[in-house]
Amino acid sequence: MDLAIAPASLPRSIALQGTTNFRDLGGYTGADGRSLRWRTLFRSDHLADLSAQDLQQLHALGVVRAVDFRGVDERAAHGYQWPGLDQHALTIEPTVVQRALALVQQGHRLSVEETVVLMQDTYRSFVIDNAGRFASLFRMLLDSNQPLVFHCTAGKDRTGWAAALILLALGVPREVVEQDYLLTNQLYRRPTELASRAAQTVPQEILDVLWRVQMPFLDSAFALAEERYGSMDRYLAEALGVDAAARAKLVGMYLEG
Repeated sequence: MDLAIAPASLPRSIALQGTTNFRDLGGYTGADGRSLRWRTLFRSDHLADLSAQDLQQLHALGVVRAVDFRGVDERAAHGYQWPGLDQHALTIEPTVVQRALALVQQGHRLSVEETVVLMQDTYRSFVIDNAGRFASLFRMLLDSNQPLVFHCTAGKDRTGWAAALILLALGVPREVVEQDYLLTNQLYRRPTELASRAAQTVPQEILDVLWRVQMPFLDSAFALAEERYGSMDRYLAEALGVDAAARAKLVGMYLEG
């Protein structure tokens, strides 16, 4: 996707010293042809490494709320408490990825195909097992439209599913949702130390699956939601509490006009 969809004065990808995948959901066309408001909803990789300059930039963007989808150990290893940023933990443990890495470390020769299946299992767990966390995110969005950033560790899987749900609830077409999801592959850069350490035990082709996104991951979540509920609209309403009235309220809060 061409990042030039955003006006030059309002870039979609926002350069911060402590993140690589911080971006604005503004500008996408949603319900009734209305555009998402700029500088209101942001998605990102984790925020623990923000610099003083980054924090000034967050303040300038008006971001006052952060939703953190990371697991307990992830937050313990890379925690943050930034002034002026109200943090909300909606914990989703990265159990499937942990299992994949454990298998490799135990000597199992994990194939690319097996790794893709494990990632699909991760996304299917978002749909049912972790529906309550995403329902909580929507309650926050409905409670206030103060600028908010939601993130996990890399800003690609838990964050990617959350972004997909928000955009769909606001009437953004599926193909545009998919384009936003795949932008992670252009933007996210693995921390050098982490990449070097992982490469010592995990084959590069497996890391490329674990640290990138691909449509079979997201499609597996869509397929399960549609299988269980009949449609994404019904999934939003019945599993996440985002019924027609809630969606109308979201449209009024987050779309222009």
